[in-house]
Formats: sequence, C-alpha cells, structure tokens
Amino acid sequence: MPTDVVMPQMGESITEGTITKWLKKPGDTVQRDEPLFEISTDKVDAEIPSPIAGVLGEIKVQEGTTVGINTVVCTVEESGSAAPAASSAKESTPAPAPTATPAATPASTAGIDVVMPQMGESITEGTITKWLKKVGDTVQRDEPIFEISTDKVDAEIPSPVAGTLTEIKVQEGTTVTINTVVAVIGGAAGASAPAPVAAAPAPSTPVPAAPAAPAASATAGEVPRSSPLVRKIATENNVDLAQVPGTGASGRITKADITAHMEGGVTVPAAAPATPAASTPASAPAAPASLPLPGDVVPMTKMRSIIAKRMVESKATSPHVHTVFKVDMTRIVKLREKEKNKYEQRNGVKLTYMPFITRAAIQALRKHPIVNGVIQGENIVYNKNINIGIAVALDWGLIVPVIKQTEERSFLGITRAIVDVADRARNRKLAPDEVAGGTFTLTNSGIFGEQFGTPIIAQPQSAILGIGGLNKEPLVLTDKEGNDSIAIRHVQRFTLGFDHRIIDGADAGKFMTDFKNYLENWSEDIG
Repeated sequence: MPTDVVMPQMGESITEGTITKWLKKPGDTVQRDEPLFEISTDKVDAEIPSPIAGVLGEIKVQEGTTVGINTVVCTVEESGSAAPAASSAKESTPAPAPTATPAATPASTAGIDVVMPQMGESITEGTITKWLKKVGDTVQRDEPIFEISTDKVDAEIPSPVAGTLTEIKVQEGTTVTINTVVAVIGGAAGASAPAPVAAAPAPSTPVPAAPAAPAASATAGEVPRSSPLVRKIATENNVDLAQVPGTGASGRITKADITAHMEGGVTVPAAAPATPAASTPASAPAAPASLPLPGDVVPMTKMRSIIAKRMVESKATSPHVHTVFKVDMTRIVKLREKEKNKYEQRNGVKLTYMPFITRAAIQALRKHPIVNGVIQGENIVYNKNINIGIAVALDWGLIVPVIKQTEERSFLGITRAIVDVADRARNRKLAPDEVAGGTFTLTNSGIFGEQFGTPIIAQPQSAILGIGGLNKEPLVLTDKEGNDSIAIRHVQRFTLGFDHRIIDGADAGKFMTDFKNYLENWSEDIG
C-alpha cells in the first residue's frame, strides 16, 4: 500500500510551502530519510526526506507549485510492494498539481475562485488597490489581474488559470482577509486548464511561476524564473529576460534585478548588513520606472500607512531615549589589520568588526542585565540568556536572525555564528525559531555613511544599539603625565536607544561606558 508524503509544517506560523525541486523521479528507489524534494517557505528552505524505504510512486505536485501544509505531494511504495516500472516511469510525466491552493480553488465547473493570497506568514489581510482587468476580459495564466497592498508588500496578483474574468466580488479600496474569494474566472479554459496553479509569489519567499532554467542559463524557448510583475516590466520595456542576471533563489529575476539592468546592467547585490525591521520596517524599493514629479500628490500605500501606524505605536509604547557615545576604535582597527589574513586561514572565516562590537555588547549586557530585560505587564523580566539579533538585508526584504545564548560563546564562536546566520538568511535556510526570541538588537546603519542614527526599539525588547560609520578623526590624547596631543584616530559612534520605563539614563550611561571601555582597551583572545 502506498504511503502518502505531505507538505510538512516547518513552524507553527507556516501555512504553506513551495516545491522548488524534485530530487527523485517516479520509479526511483529511495531510502528512509533520503531527501525526496526541496521546499521553500516564508522562513526556511529545506530538503524533505522520505518517511519510508521504497520506490517513489506518483508525483502529485509539480515544481514551482505552492500548496498548503498536509497536502499530499507524492506517494512512496514500500519495498516489496507493487510499484511502477522504472522504464515506464521515465516515460511518464508528473501528475498535474492540485488546483486547491491559497491562490485559487475550484468553485464549480462554472469557474475558478481567485482568493486573496497570503503574502507572508504574518499577513492576515490585504487591500485590493486596483483591478487590471474588467468583467468579460480574457486573461492568460500568470497574467496580472489585480493589485494588492499589505503591511509588508505591494504586489500584482496573477491569474491562476487561463479563461475569462466572469465576476469581481471585491471592489477597489476594500480590505479583506486572506483566502477571501475576490473574483471568479470562468470559461472553457478556466474550467479545464490542466496547468498547475501556483500561489502569487511573496517577496519573503520568491516562488517561480513555473519550472524554468535560471536566467544565467536560459536557452531558446525557455523563460527565466521571474514573477508576473517582472515579466510585465520586461514586456513594456522590450527587455530580454535571458540577458538579465537573477540574484534571487535559483537565479530568479527580481524587480530590483530588472530595474538595475535597465539602468545600466548593474547587478543588484544579494545582501548587505542593514538596520532591523524595527528601525526600518521595509527595505527601500527599487527605483520605479517613473518618479513622481514635483507638485504631484500621491496617495500613501496601505503598506506605508500601516508602517507609519506601527512606528507611532512603537514610540507610544516605549518612551524612547537615545544616548550617543564616541569610541576610539584604533586598537581594534590595528588588531584586525594585523590578524585578518591569518585569522581567515586559521579559522576559515573572515574577521570583520561585527564580532568585536557584538562581544563588547554581550560583556556590557552581562554587567547591566536591566538593558537585556523586558516589561511584562507590571513586572520586569530579566532574561536568562543574551540573544542578539543582527540584521541582514535581502533582495526581497529584511530579516533579523537571532544568535541564541551568546553569553556562552567565545569570540570565535560569535564570529562563526554571525557569518553562518547571515549566509543562511541570504540563502533562505533559516529555521523559524532562528528569527525569534531576540533580547537585544544591533543595527548597522553606518554602512550607508551616516555618523549615527536614533533607531526605534524592536518590541518587546527594551534597547537597541545603533552602529555608526567608522572614520578617521583628530582626537585629543592625554598621556600619563597629563600632556595633551592631537592624533588621527579611527572613531566610531554608537547610539543606545532605550525604553525609559525600565532603563534610567544612569543605567544606559553605565552600559555604554563599559561597552566603550571594552572596545578601547581590547585584551580578549580572538582565537
């Protein structure tokens, strides 16, 4: 008897996943716990193992299709059971994917229901901002039919099937919860199209509309991985997508990629350190094809209006105070310059400034646990562990992976952890619990050239440390005899934003003084 293999739940908040690649084909022998297929969710990419040893039977969901958790995606025949012959399996094609996905569900033989998609694990509703088609219009599969706005993203939503738009159930400007039926696509094509239905791609989890070769290796007749919005931009601007390098997952072409290509062929970096979602709720959008002209009045998007509301709520929740300390980083700079090559050869990891800063913050948090605390009702909870969130910017947004129990790690352990979580964040390999549970956040806005910033606290934490730019400046130095001199030093400014409900100015000052002294008088073995 065949065993069903289902789309697993990769975290309590995960409701769906996308099959990005089949690692086996029908008729292949598989061992128990041997990977069968790869999936992508909002939080993590993973290989899913076979629950039993046997032969892969029927593939029910094709690559590139998004389905809800517990959906049967294939079957495995136990060893010794009847299974399709390898020769016939090679000649067969995978069964079409089920049409019951978050993007559309078959309502009846009269048409296909199109629903409000979930554009991220924390998204519960969306607003239809514009209908791109009207009732009676013919639509092709993957052709954009309406635009939506959520608190995380604005996006064009493609048609799940080819057919005719027969009914619009939700009007422009209306906000509805996810999975609400917003339209119906009918007609012969809509009722009988065998192609798999893919959910609208979410920026936090890029999902290919259909299996295709990456842009870098696209051949004649193949369409590079991209979203309907990217394909629309390409059509309107006469751009050959095969010539656009893709920086998304599996070479997927993002909106930023095609925009950069049109502006001069510059490849968009995959990621760079940036401020966390708490201080910058959404990454800066790629430059639009046309900017508003002076004097234009442009309505605020729903996403922007919700961001504004949340920032006001954050400031209202925590009475923010900021203190800025100037730190002489010359000792650290010289140590890093001296050791960086040997360090990388010895440990297999690059030596950056972040582990020094992180380590100094950990030591200061040990001495001043109130800065690592949190308010719960009328109580102050002193967290047992120091869990540091370090922001990473991605081409589809921002994520703040958390390094847990940093107080138990050495300098080398911190260095490796920072590199590890950053790399896995860029490759969408983080587990759900690796982006939660932070007790203190580091936000590196100095990479953009600013002296210092005044970041907003990441709720429910009580403090956030802003990292300013590292520059050479003249400083007055006093020797042991009290003689003053002016020298060129490497200087960096750090800002502590703190919740004045539980952290007094004296506490913040003592924390920052110890943080500063640890860096200026560095004596720790870096490993």
